[in-house]
Amino acid sequence: MARLSISEREKQYWSQRYIENRTCWDLGESSRPLVDYIDQLEDKSIKILIPGAGNAFEAEYLFNNGFKNVFVLDIAPEPLILFSQRNPNFPKTQLIEGDFFEHVNLYDLIIEQTFFCSFPPKIETRKRYAKKMNTLLQSNGKLVGLWFNIPLKGDLEKRPFGGDKKEYLSYLSPWFNVKTFENAYNSVESRLGKELFGVFEKKHR
Repeated sequence: MARLSISEREKQYWSQRYIENRTCWDLGESSRPLVDYIDQLEDKSIKILIPGAGNAFEAEYLFNNGFKNVFVLDIAPEPLILFSQRNPNFPKTQLIEGDFFEHVNLYDLIIEQTFFCSFPPKIETRKRYAKKMNTLLQSNGKLVGLWFNIPLKGDLEKRPFGGDKKEYLSYLSPWFNVKTFENAYNSVESRLGKELFGVFEKKHR
């Protein structure tokens, strides 16, 4: 039997998580820090990507508030199907089933919602994530989102994986100018003190 590629293994892993409803990271609604950020955006024509979007409640919020150039990317088909059922008017062409690292396009804004913390915390993977985020952004593009501020343990199976501000910046700073990266003051109660809210602007290298 041929060995599955890393991408195929990840697809199977995440599909099974959704089939079994093992989505403990999912808030069941848009995250308040991201909603507050979205609410201050004035240009609703910007092109937005939400990678590893899962149930993509932020995409739903964006679309229902006039942002029509929103793209949802996930490696597993199950959350994309569920999203489409919840949002029948959302363009099917803007729901992308695929591997983030293989995705090719350019965006004005990428929204990060627990995606970074879904990967096994290997140095090479985290470096690759930061570089890929940079390449997917337009020259003045921004990466905005939430990163879990929780201890990174040795268990390489229990997701989501954590980290701290210093570690995250070690990966992101080479590729982005840091506009803000602080504890989120408006997290839901269960995540207060456990989330970092960041705004990063693409750095030209």
